[in-house]
Amino acid sequence: MVGSSLTDDEKQTANTRLKVGFVLLVAGSMVLMTLQADPTLVELGVVFAIGVVVGTVLLWYVLRNLTEYRDSLR
Repeated sequence: MVGSSLTDDEKQTANTRLKVGFVLLVAGSMVLMTLQADPTLVELGVVFAIGVVVGTVLLWYVLRNLTEYRDSLR
């Protein structure tokens, strides 16, 4: 069998980038939806901050369920 071509540090870096990207995707989509209502810059900033919080909560939920699913397979 062929092992992974990534070192543990590279895996950790890739996982961190995926997590940050997921949170930014959620926050960015909330900002884009808000642009339809002609917001001010302050409103966009608030929506982005709320989007980061929502994205973080969604990430926590997905990772928690993924861990439970992996444990059930063993």
